[in-house]
Amino acid sequence: MRIHINDPLDKQATEKLKSVPGVELTSQHYEKDELIKLMPEIEVLIVRSATKVTAEIIEAGSKLKIIGRAGTGLDNIDVKTAEAKGIKVINTPGANSISVAELAIGLMLACSRHIARGTADLKAGKWTKKELEGHELFGRTVGIIGFGNIGKEVAKRLLAFDMTVLAYDPFVKETDMDVKIVDLDTLYKESDYITIHVPLTPETKNLINKESISKMKDGVIIINAARGGIIDEAALYEALVSGKVYAAGLDVFEIEPPTDELRQKLLSLPNVVATPHIGASTFEAQERVGMLLVDRLIKEIA
Repeated sequence: MRIHINDPLDKQATEKLKSVPGVELTSQHYEKDELIKLMPEIEVLIVRSATKVTAEIIEAGSKLKIIGRAGTGLDNIDVKTAEAKGIKVINTPGANSISVAELAIGLMLACSRHIARGTADLKAGKWTKKELEGHELFGRTVGIIGFGNIGKEVAKRLLAFDMTVLAYDPFVKETDMDVKIVDLDTLYKESDYITIHVPLTPETKNLINKESISKMKDGVIIINAARGGIIDEAALYEALVSGKVYAAGLDVFEIEPPTDELRQKLLSLPNVVATPHIGASTFEAQERVGMLLVDRLIKEIA
């Protein structure tokens, strides 16, 4: 069976897959046109988030049986086209939840305490101690949009900061955690911090926009370590400039890398802390994600 890994996969997981009898394994990143040329020979395609598995790529896979996504979410895969052709699509929900949750909290702390700016100022020889007065998380209210695996891991950790935790999720009506399930407008109105943990879907596209920001507290801090496109970045830019939003911590962008004019303007703001889509980029998460995906694939092809 020909299996191709188009995005980096954990070395231990790759070796385990390579040891399966009858598996011919290749591992190299190809851009779209090159990948399309290779697809007629591939029976299993493995990707992370970098490769966009479009209808054109899937249609070219005349022998394709399985698409494996090493990570949470399937928004980079044309699932409808795959299902229409009888191709199974699998992923690894939950395997990187802790890493993403920890980064989201890191972004919250960085926004609250000016960690990035303080570091940059010191390296530039500036002592800006008096300018960098920030906020504690203690005693404040955080709203979690999306209360799945990652949202719950975020909640566990923020409860330890003695925060009041609200959550909105259309699929969650109650929880045994010390978390109040609320509607979205209540979350906007009452939260000092808002952190996003939902997939990008037609329903969540530009969920955070000019109208929803207007419903938020003045000085709210917004965190997005989920998917680009959930926040209307033009509206966010205006709110950061006006001071309506105190700060934003962003790991994801609608355009990645964020080299266009709008996103460069956003990144130039002193109240924006940003990382290059590294939510799941820990050694531990990549090992868990890789091994879980490989174990699932082995069961599928056995």
